[in-house]
Amino acid sequence: MSAAWVAGVTRARELLGRCPGTAGARRVAAGGTLDEALRRLTTTPYQRRLAVGMSLPAAQRAVTATLLWHLRVLAGWLPRRGVECLRLLASGFEITNIESRFRLLSGAASEPPPYELGALATAWRRLSHTTRPEGLRAALAASAWRDLGGTAAELAVGLRLTAAARTAVAVPCASRWSAGRAALLVARERFVHGRELPAQATGPAARLLGVAHRAPDFRAFTRQLPPSARWALNDVDDPADLWQAEGRWWRDIEQDGRGMARRARYDAIPVVGVVAVLSTDAWRTRAALELASRGASTLEGFDGFGVLG
Repeated sequence: MSAAWVAGVTRARELLGRCPGTAGARRVAAGGTLDEALRRLTTTPYQRRLAVGMSLPAAQRAVTATLLWHLRVLAGWLPRRGVECLRLLASGFEITNIESRFRLLSGAASEPPPYELGALATAWRRLSHTTRPEGLRAALAASAWRDLGGTAAELAVGLRLTAAARTAVAVPCASRWSAGRAALLVARERFVHGRELPAQATGPAARLLGVAHRAPDFRAFTRQLPPSARWALNDVDDPADLWQAEGRWWRDIEQDGRGMARRARYDAIPVVGVVAVLSTDAWRTRAALELASRGASTLEGFDGFGVLG
């Protein structure tokens, strides 16, 4: 046990006490308007980046930026192994930056400012300086990410499956979550959007899902999934119901994470558990803001897939 692990785990557990949680998210969602929901977040850790009058996309991005800030602060307390775990668990932020940069270089009128990754960046420092799509691809090919597809959609799928496969190997206590997430991603890509996986994404998909990624239809896909991934699609018989499975995936990783965070040990496991809880809280808060922007009349239906408890 090192002093850095003791400090890091202690700091991580302290962050949990500040989460709005399910009760806080319900209160936000019941605000009835976006501005009222934002006012109800002024006593939470998200308030630093939020302001009444923000648009819904800006407010939701501010919530995820707060999550990233907490992970960056936490990384400063951890030893190298802990930072490596956080970098993998936070890779979705870098992927979002890469997708946004690709769209911007391909002619998009505007994109949000990139997330500030700090020590959690893998290759973003170099990628952020590219000025053409070809330059971005060359920088990706020379990085740990590699070049993972032609279109923006193919790039997004390839990057996310690669991140999931790496996380499953390097962070064993999160391997089940990674496999489940990959199953949801591939199912949505193939059986909702009707797109085959790009060639560069089949390798990480096979490592997580076995032969299921090549299944001819949704029923065969769920039947062929290994147990490590099949849990995420339990009781889902139709691709149209994947939204419910995604809500349950978040609920389950939060439950797992809370159990891991309580373990009487000072290593990566409680830290990974805390990250799962913090990430779920940010996802739930974003969902609550969207609910409030629609009006609280939809709250009961939203409860149906476990977002607010």
